[in-house]
Amino acid sequence: MSERAQAGSSRRYVTVDVFTRQVFGGNPLAVVLDAQDLTMIEMQAIATEFNYSETTFVLPARGRGHTAQVRIFTPRIEVPFAGHPNVGTAVVLARHLEAQGQPPAEQFIFEEGAGLVPIRLLREGGRVIGAELTAPERLQVRASITAEEAAACLSLDPADIGTSRHPPQVATVGLAFMIAEIASRGALRRAKPNLPVHERVLPPTGTDGVFAYFRGSGEGELHARMFAPLDATVEDPATGSAAAAAIALLTQLGREADADLSWRIEQGVDMGRPSLIFGRTEKRAGAVTAVYIGGHAVPVMHGSLQIGPQAIGTSCWI
Repeated sequence: MSERAQAGSSRRYVTVDVFTRQVFGGNPLAVVLDAQDLTMIEMQAIATEFNYSETTFVLPARGRGHTAQVRIFTPRIEVPFAGHPNVGTAVVLARHLEAQGQPPAEQFIFEEGAGLVPIRLLREGGRVIGAELTAPERLQVRASITAEEAAACLSLDPADIGTSRHPPQVATVGLAFMIAEIASRGALRRAKPNLPVHERVLPPTGTDGVFAYFRGSGEGELHARMFAPLDATVEDPATGSAAAAAIALLTQLGREADADLSWRIEQGVDMGRPSLIFGRTEKRAGAVTAVYIGGHAVPVMHGSLQIGPQAIGTSCWI
């Protein structure tokens, strides 16, 4: 650990539930605000301690005109980009900066492993209540996976996998996922991860997560679940980066050469943490040119994290 950490130091953190307006819904996130001299090992240890699907660390920006450098850790690894960490971190940071007397901002630019992530802040009555990110990378479509292997990953039958629009496909706009359409809402409800199959099928394709979706009756409506037991997340309540890759893929596959589409993704319902993700995609001359993911976030806890011999202390906002 660093010299400061060895001596013992207090770091401020805030937890928020993201892609929800209700406490104890959505996807929990921990945001560590004072991260500038933490080592990568310390950040990973803190993320493992929180044991949320992701924890973010806010550091001073390196580039002129950028808001902050944001590093994102799962309980196991650092990742270059993720959805709910960007939305939640933007809400926490905006409220923190305004409480310090800084003028309200309309947008942020975060520096992340996958590149620059522009963030548009969402307000209600002047208060920041959510954010919309722009995915840092253009859509990349990678390996295809057979319906049989995708079904095995999800403990389903091959007939439960829809292949009329696309085969189970690895795709990314900053973080890769295997994306599989499910033939019915009931099959999506029955899905559960099969760890040995995940271990065999996913790493060779460059991902460790499966985003399974069913297309609802409304235009742009998806019902989704995401499983990543290889990354210590049996099921994720809301996965903005996976939703972004999925709607980019579906937009790319559409027949229109030019399109501006809106999406509504419900996730977490089947695990008791309902989440709502809003998406937008832009397509020009047959190619997806921009992907946006947005939603709300609500604060849950704030407190201090003691690095060194001290214990962790928290206080609640609720």
